[in-house]
Amino acid sequence: MGTWAAVLFALLAAASNALSVVLQRRAARTVPVSARLRLGLIADLLHRAVWLAGMLMVLPAACFQALALSLGALSVVQPIFVMELPLALLLGRLLLGGLPRRVSRRGWAGVALLVVGLGTALAAAAPGAGRDHAPLGRWVPALVVCAVVISVSVAAGLRRGAGSVRAACFGAGTAIAYALTAALLKDATHAWQRGGAGEFFASWQTYGFVLTGMVALFLMENAMQSGPLTASQPVLTLGDALVSLSLGVTLFDERVRAGWWLLPEALGCGLIVWGAVLLSQVSLARDLVAGEAGERPARPRRGRLRRRA
Repeated sequence: MGTWAAVLFALLAAASNALSVVLQRRAARTVPVSARLRLGLIADLLHRAVWLAGMLMVLPAACFQALALSLGALSVVQPIFVMELPLALLLGRLLLGGLPRRVSRRGWAGVALLVVGLGTALAAAAPGAGRDHAPLGRWVPALVVCAVVISVSVAAGLRRGAGSVRAACFGAGTAIAYALTAALLKDATHAWQRGGAGEFFASWQTYGFVLTGMVALFLMENAMQSGPLTASQPVLTLGDALVSLSLGVTLFDERVRAGWWLLPEALGCGLIVWGAVLLSQVSLARDLVAGEAGERPARPRRGRLRRRA
């Protein structure tokens, strides 16, 4: 029963995150595309009410995610967040004006591939719950590895001008930061269950997930400003799930099936990537990201003024 409740809360968290993403991306379209990692990007967005509304939706999303992680394994909860992209597209279609009124066949095919891929991967892996708390001896190497990989991803992105490679690099860093945030949140919720609010706010994991969440948000906003959604979203979608699975196994002793089960697991991952690519190519998705130049936002067409706030 706990696993099904965890799945339900994970879906609610994905829906809340999807609405947050829709509103944030709508606001990001009003900010000029940048070829640099902009420290002032968040300051620019703070002046936009729709972005603030999107940030408010992070609060229920975090609460639902905490409930899901307290009831289920990290390797079960986080992969469900691949549903955030199709939910964002559907919510954008229903709630925001000025967007296409229907989702194309390509979009529905992407949704189907994501659902089938997620179901296939989870059924094959059959993640099993482990411990609710990871000792410090496991956290130190995990934090070091994640920090190094995020730094390398960002550095690789900074060597490129705004474009697909840059967006993919920032998307990879965002995926790792989001997965690490979820792992820290799971440990922090254990502290709450064990000792209430006092132990929760005395736990280093609480401040850790706040910090990594801010890093993830910053990288995601810059990924959207750097290049097309077709470059960043597949990396972010699959990367978050795979890194979360790895952290669940190494930190919390969660179990997944290996051997020949790796074949259907790989098939499911492939379907997820395919679905994410299809969804990121539909016109509704492109309307939710920054820039007006489509696949090459850093090079607006000649004679066409770039949209400014």
